[in-house]
Order: sequence, then C-alpha cells, then structure tokens
Amino acid sequence: MSLPTLDEMETPAALVDVDRMEANLQKVSAYLREHGLRWRPHTKTHKVPELAARQLQAGASGVTVATPREAEVMGSVADDVLLAYSPVGAAKLARLMALPERVRLSVGLDSREALEGLREAASRAGRRVGVLVELDVGMRRVGVTTPEEAVALAREVVAAEGLEYQGVMFYPGHIRMAREEQGPALAEVSRKLGTFLEALRAAGLEPPVVSGGSTPTLWRSHEVAGVNEVRPGITPFFDRTTAWMGVCGWEEVAYSVLATVVSTAVPGQAVIDAGSKALAKEELPLGGYGALLERPEVVVRTVSEEHGILDLSHTEWRPRVGERVRVVPNHVCVSVNLQDALWAVRGGQVVGRWDVTGRGRGPA
Repeated sequence: MSLPTLDEMETPAALVDVDRMEANLQKVSAYLREHGLRWRPHTKTHKVPELAARQLQAGASGVTVATPREAEVMGSVADDVLLAYSPVGAAKLARLMALPERVRLSVGLDSREALEGLREAASRAGRRVGVLVELDVGMRRVGVTTPEEAVALAREVVAAEGLEYQGVMFYPGHIRMAREEQGPALAEVSRKLGTFLEALRAAGLEPPVVSGGSTPTLWRSHEVAGVNEVRPGITPFFDRTTAWMGVCGWEEVAYSVLATVVSTAVPGQAVIDAGSKALAKEELPLGGYGALLERPEVVVRTVSEEHGILDLSHTEWRPRVGERVRVVPNHVCVSVNLQDALWAVRGGQVVGRWDVTGRGRGPA
C-alpha cells in the first residue's frame, strides 16, 4: 500500500507518533516490573490488534476489553482476554463462547443474574471461563458494595460448573484529580479494598488476582495494598486530560488529530475541519475540547459536528486558510472510536496505517 504524506492526507486524520508510543510502553512496563504488578492493558483506547501485540511484546500478560467485538478482535493476537464488563444477554454470551479455544477468557461481573447466564453459556459451549467478582471501591457505577456480597458471589462462582474463581477487580475511575493530590483518595480505596480482601480471606476465598488501576492513578498503583494487576488504557497515547493531571508530560502525548484551517473570517479565531465527530465533546475544567500539539496555548474553544473553533486570544500566531495543525483531544479513547484508521508517523513521515477494527458492535 502506498502511504500518503502528511501534506497529501485528507483531514481530519488520526496520527500516532510511533517513537513516543513505544517510549510510553517501555516506561509503563518498567514501572510495573519495579513494583511487581502484572499489566493487563485496556485495549478500548486503541481498538487495534497490532497495538495490543506491541503491548504484549512490551511485557503485558494479557489484555482487557469492554465489548464482545473487542474480544473477537483482540483474540486474534492475545491468548488471555478479560472482558471487564458484565456480559448480559444470550447474543453477547454466544459470541464470547465462540472465541478460539486457545483464548483464556475471563469475565468481570457483580450479580447472580450475570453469573447464571455465564454459567449456562459456558456449560453449553463446554468451555471453562474465569470470573472476577467486581467490587465498588468508590466510583458508584458497578460492583458489589459490601464484603458480604463479595463473599456470597465468590462462593457461587466456586460452586458453578464451568466457571473458575480467579479473584476480584475494581476501577478507581472516580479519582480524577492531579497526580500529586491523589494520596487521600487512594488511601480510601486501599482501605475499602482491604475490607473486601479481609472478608474473602476469612471465608477461604483469597483472590489470586486483585485487578485494579486506571491511567490517572497508574504511577501510584503500588500504593493500593493488595493489588497485583492493573488495567490502564490510555498509556500508549495519553491525551490532554492526562497531561493536565500530571500523569504525562506534553512531550509524551503520542496521539493527535491532523486538521486543516478552513476559515479565519471571524477575528480572534480560526476554524478547523475537526469537530465533535473527530475530537469528541468532552470538556475539561480548564475549558475547551483539545489543544494544539505544537501550540498548547491554542485551545479548541468550541466544537460542532464538523467544525472546531481555535481560540487565538493567547497567541500571536495567526494561521492562514489551508494551514494544517495537530490537535490533542481531551479524551483519546472516544476520539479513536470515531476514526477508521490510525496513521503511524515518525519524524514527520507517515510510516504505516492501522485499521481500528475493534470499533462497532457487530461481529468482527
């Protein structure tokens, strides 16, 4: 396949700086090895099997997915797949049971109903499936809320034919403050997690796997007592949010959306051809929906579907129509989900293309 140059590329287009991405993978791997933590990256960020393969080569022990389609796609490169989402419904369960036999499938769940559906599907398929009991440690989204519920559900997993009790999982997604301010919140997560672990041990159900973590809390994962596995997603690329939190430096951000300036008619602003259908529409407390990679003081002030408006009030730079810029979105995961492909770049040259095959809901 002939690759376009950046000047030839139709915009908007998603770019990945390969050197930055590889450096990010190695940095994460080194931190987790230092602290004796297993790495099971969440592939919902990139949705690309070739990138999952790179994470496995860098030291990941398996991958995490959020949908049956992601499981199907990542099962082509990974032998160990965790669906960190309760699979409810016959159609989803059937797709999971149809994964290649070599794939060691595990599932996170928090209810008897999800457990019974999984047990029946595994029994029909003659497949053994691992189960992680999901705990709520403060996010208030999913997960059992008391140690008693965790013990009861774990006992049912142990008793269920075709299922294997592998441990527990949680997601501290409610911790969204700057990295240096996370101490008290992480201490509370550690305390809550401890009550669950103590009850499970007392019941003879000590969890082999205690899976947690997030990208915002990644570098402090070792402070949560009992955790032995983490599932960060954004770390290959990072984004404006993680840079704002101090989780990465701006020079470590590997993902951006190439866009073209299409209008400068209104004074004090410029309009680019990347709007909510390329960047997504998630705002940060500091305002805007993205910032320019090479001029971070220039913020995407507002977006509509196909238009992004650059605020030029904090820069002397005045772009001209036709000029190209690279925008770092606030949240990389939802931006990637809007792309057909990611273009690999190195030193300003396009060196490859990865189709985002994990997108969508239908069978891969």
